[in-house]
Amino acid sequence: QVQLVESGGGLVQAGGSLRLSCAASGRTFSPYNIGWFRQAPGKEREFAAGILWTAGVTYYADSVKGRFTISRDNAKNTVYLQMNSLKPDDTAVYYCASYYTTTYGISRSPSGYDYWGQGTQVTVSS
Repeated sequence: QVQLVESGGGLVQAGGSLRLSCAASGRTFSPYNIGWFRQAPGKEREFAAGILWTAGVTYYADSVKGRFTISRDNAKNTVYLQMNSLKPDDTAVYYCASYYTTTYGISRSPSGYDYWGQGTQVTVSS
C-alpha cells in the first residue's frame, strides 16, 4: 500500500509559478511510476506529467511541456511538479498517482494507476 499526500496548490495570477509536492508513505516509490494528473470542472481527468521512479525519465503532456517540470527526491520519497508560466487553462484539481510496474514506460491513462492522493486545487486568475 502507498499513501500519497499532495500539497502546494493555491491561487496565482497568470504567468506565475507554483510547486506541488506529493509525499509518499507506506511502501516506497520504487519500482513505482508516478504521474501528475489534473481535472478541471466538467472535464475528464488528464495526464500532465510522469516520472519513472527508478530511471528518472520524465514525460509531459503537450499542453504543459516547457512550462512544467516533474522531479523526485529519493531520500524524502517525494515527487514535485514545478509549474511556471501558468495560464488560466491550468486551473484544475491536481492529483498525484502511482502504480507498480516492472515494464519501461509511463501510463498516461488514469486507469493505469493504483494509488491516488486527495488532490490539491490550483487556480490561475487572468
